[in-house]
Amino acid sequence: MDKERFVSQTASRTDDNGVTGVPQLSSTANGLESVYEPIRAEMSLVESLLRKELSNEVPFVDELLKHSWLLGGKRIRPAFLLLCGSSCGTISPPHLQVAAALEMIHTATLIHDDILDEALTRRHRATANSTWGNKISVLLGDYLFTHSFHVASLSESCEALRMLAVASNRVCEGEMRQNAWQGNFDLTESEYLLMITEKTAELCGVSCRLGAYLSGAPEEQCENYESYGRRLGVAFQVIDDVLDLVGKPNQVGKTLGTDLVNQKPTLPVIHCLQNMEPSLQKEFKAILADPSSTCETLMPFLAETDSIHYARSVAERQAQEAIDFAKSLPSSPAATSLRDLAEFVLRRTH
Repeated sequence: MDKERFVSQTASRTDDNGVTGVPQLSSTANGLESVYEPIRAEMSLVESLLRKELSNEVPFVDELLKHSWLLGGKRIRPAFLLLCGSSCGTISPPHLQVAAALEMIHTATLIHDDILDEALTRRHRATANSTWGNKISVLLGDYLFTHSFHVASLSESCEALRMLAVASNRVCEGEMRQNAWQGNFDLTESEYLLMITEKTAELCGVSCRLGAYLSGAPEEQCENYESYGRRLGVAFQVIDDVLDLVGKPNQVGKTLGTDLVNQKPTLPVIHCLQNMEPSLQKEFKAILADPSSTCETLMPFLAETDSIHYARSVAERQAQEAIDFAKSLPSSPAATSLRDLAEFVLRRTH
């Protein structure tokens, strides 16, 4: 199907669902307007496709799906796919369909994460679990997972479906690993990085690989794009862990301190334990195990070992390698945006 026909059909189906115009991406409020400029039209088409697919004739189901669509966010994974595809070839309808499917998978993981974390807010909105309870939220996440593969199948690419399936399994493995390690703050840094590579960086990496693959890039080039995305995914998660401790609720847009409450080992805490005086470890672990502890109670220990700064430096190294790859690409607006997107990950505050 050619792009013009896809655009026309997407617009027509969207109108049938009572939605006029193209929804505004929330990323425009987060300093990403110029980064997304080379793919602005394509991102709008992905957003229209998401709005169409996340609707239902049953009012209650439609309300749930609208909630998931409104989670919105920066749409970084679709942007990864489209920018990588554009930087090494031409964007076609399969790019748009798979990009929409990726965002649905990501949204499903967020909904399930909120259940596990008992989070009350995300992106300045009440979470599904705090609004409708855990049972409905589990079903909503399941719906998004399964429906994402229907949307991806529209691309008629068996290989793209295989990549999505493998990546989804790895994300779930990472989540299970994290829950198995709940309360285990003696993890090594390498074990932690493995966990977040699966849990967070996997979707970023496969987004970039899929963008290049659907543009016809050779295998080695697809692997390089995937590595770029994985590094940024790791950097993003490390910074997210930092913000869970020191962020501001009105900026971060979700419940803070959930990692502490849910006994999740994160890099600042792991680094702190490994670098503090042995005589303080027992006291620090007691604070971590105390349900009444707050992020503020950890700060003196984290400051003593400079663990917040260390975690940020790990993110910076990962992002810098991604920036170096983007700079090595043939000059194009999309390649420039891939570099700028890596720099955005470093400086983000929310």
